[in-house]
Amino acid sequence: MHRRCRWCWGVRPGRSPRASSVVCCSCPGSVSSLSASDDVAIRIQNVHVTFRVNVQRNPTLKSTLVRMGRRQQNVREIKALQGVSFDVHKGQVMGVVGANGAGKSTLMRTVAGILAPNEGRIDIYGRVSTLLALGVGFNSALSGKENVVLGGLAAGLTRKEIAAKYEEITEFAELGDFMELPMKTYSSGMFSRLAFAVAVHMDPDILIIDEALSAGDAHFKKKAAVKMKQVVDDAGTMLVVSHALGVIKEMCDEAVWLHHGRLIRQGKPDEIIEAYTNFLNVGDDALVLEDF
Repeated sequence: MHRRCRWCWGVRPGRSPRASSVVCCSCPGSVSSLSASDDVAIRIQNVHVTFRVNVQRNPTLKSTLVRMGRRQQNVREIKALQGVSFDVHKGQVMGVVGANGAGKSTLMRTVAGILAPNEGRIDIYGRVSTLLALGVGFNSALSGKENVVLGGLAAGLTRKEIAAKYEEITEFAELGDFMELPMKTYSSGMFSRLAFAVAVHMDPDILIIDEALSAGDAHFKKKAAVKMKQVVDDAGTMLVVSHALGVIKEMCDEAVWLHHGRLIRQGKPDEIIEAYTNFLNVGDDALVLEDF
């Protein structure tokens, strides 16, 4: 059963940012519903994300004690995203490319609702299922079975709906008796398989994937690719990050290139990959990086 929803990120003064279903305090007034003719699944508008970290270059014991005594802090601002704007349409597979530190994972976590933007807004139309870095969203002290339940509840399913999907999830993950064991005993590949199985069986309108299958074996990656195609064929929407440019070229029908938190270019995957690899002075050799 699909649950249709709409929310946008906002910042409430004096409080941690939270998702709002109707009004966003950083948005101009109330939020109106999209018209039936609008096919946008994700709308990202002028999004900025800044992290503040305490740093000190070449600290000595004396300088550290003096700074602590004076309660001084050297704060550095890291601008992870700077004015990023683009739309992802329903049924579209949007790829995201960029070097390490470009802001790709920050973007995915912001779209997923894990982080909130310091400025701008993100509108989501539909049920979101995420497959981010290994460990995100799971409690490794709990069993695989218990984490399936937690993942389903987080996706908005009822316990009855989760129970109906459990056998299909476990069969897809191919973990057998390991489902009864704590996930801290899992290898990275086992972790990845269960995370993917849970994400794609939540009837998502929007699936967000961030390099999470890099630990899977070739057999499972092939099966995962078939399943993701099925999600898209069922009118789902996908936002995909991968350093394997062959994945972006094969799976996506559009892509964006991020660099130092800014959106450099948006267009067809072939065009974006060519521009990106030319920038890296790697060319076609970049396409032979670890593939999906």
